[in-house]
Amino acid sequence: MSRVAKANIAIPAGVEVALSAGSIQVKGKGGDLSLAVHPLVNIGNNDGKLSFAPANDSRDADALAGTFRQLVNNMVKGVTEGFEKKLTLIGVGFKAAASGNKLNLNVGFSHPVDFVMPAGVTVACPTPTEIVIKGADRQVVGQLAADIRAVRPPEPYKGKGIRYAGEKVTIKETKKK
Repeated sequence: MSRVAKANIAIPAGVEVALSAGSIQVKGKGGDLSLAVHPLVNIGNNDGKLSFAPANDSRDADALAGTFRQLVNNMVKGVTEGFEKKLTLIGVGFKAAASGNKLNLNVGFSHPVDFVMPAGVTVACPTPTEIVIKGADRQVVGQLAADIRAVRPPEPYKGKGIRYAGEKVTIKETKKK
């Protein structure tokens, strides 16, 4: 059995987990998330602890049990604490502005780039060169951060662009005559 699947998930206070045929729903103060469960994975709820086991002895069932354990763990963590990604804009005149559920980027193009945040995701700009994305669904937050970074990824010669906070960009040496 997968080492990841062997660990049970303790359900914290204030979180409700509903198991139904083919799906699992997690509700908490951060929102509610649902996930379709694969038939090769058996999920059990014993005294506030979720356990995961493969439905048979196949290698796929073993791998899926560990995968679904981690996905449900991320759901529980998301509705209790939430996830966040921080992005930094590096470049002269590069700035971001958040208003409501919209993000406006001015990153050196002749036009501004606008993003509309999906439901359950909030965006804030503490300074004009910082973007903070928060939400309960880890996959949505990470994908949205990747989409925003893809507008102007850091270029290798000056390092200008949008990068994750703490990301190291290796600067190339320019061509010599």
